[in-house]
Amino acid sequence: MQLSGLIQKMHTHLNKGVAQYQLPIGDKLLNMNDLVGEQITLSFNHVIHCSHCGKKTNKSYSQGYCYPCSQKLACCDLCIMKPETCHHHLGTCREPQWGLDNCFSPHVVYLANSSGIKVGITRKGNIPNRWIDQGAISALPILEVDTRLKSGELEMALKQYVNDKTNWRKMLKNEVSPVDLLATKNELLGNIQNTIDTTSAQILNNEVLAINYPVVEYPSKITSLNFDKTPVITGVLKGIKAQYLILDSGVINIRKFGAYDIALTY
Repeated sequence: MQLSGLIQKMHTHLNKGVAQYQLPIGDKLLNMNDLVGEQITLSFNHVIHCSHCGKKTNKSYSQGYCYPCSQKLACCDLCIMKPETCHHHLGTCREPQWGLDNCFSPHVVYLANSSGIKVGITRKGNIPNRWIDQGAISALPILEVDTRLKSGELEMALKQYVNDKTNWRKMLKNEVSPVDLLATKNELLGNIQNTIDTTSAQILNNEVLAINYPVVEYPSKITSLNFDKTPVITGVLKGIKAQYLILDSGVINIRKFGAYDIALTY
């Protein structure tokens, strides 16, 4: 069977502790969990359309946009990657209403174990999708604030003590040891009490969430696949973790190729 069309990052949710994945392709949503263990082929048709304006573009920017849109959309601004640099209050937001809708809503600061303990932030409504997208095997919300800027300030304070990056190779190899996120939370919060006070952060008392992934075999060596270099990618789908398809021929980050026109055969 074959489906074709523009793809976007996979939709995710949890079902009985297992990450579930659906790939948007054209006007369809394909349940990718059902394909684990099957031979699949992904063929890039050498067409990319901007996810915002729909125009054809030779290159994708910010995971699915043409260059002009990447320069004017607030969701492509640097402050999305560095929330502590939010500049809405200065009157310089690219899209002020978008900023109000997305950055002035409850945000959560969390600890996760994806390749070791890391700190991160996300909108409250994006839990647990954010953790699945990062390939975390466990996660714990620790603080809640009312703006993205404040969450960024808390993250900056915590980065003095814990990493904020995932080692994607270790994550995909499943070279991840169990850690005590609750004990780490208690230790870290005592180190940033001043920032908790200045941001009026609420300390959360959640339980640790464990996440399992539909993977039958993790790779011992990582070979990264890329539609721009290899337009036709084929192999047995060994599993899915974060936004990566794990094939016996290599791994591909679906999120990186948002707005690519792909034919998927299975």
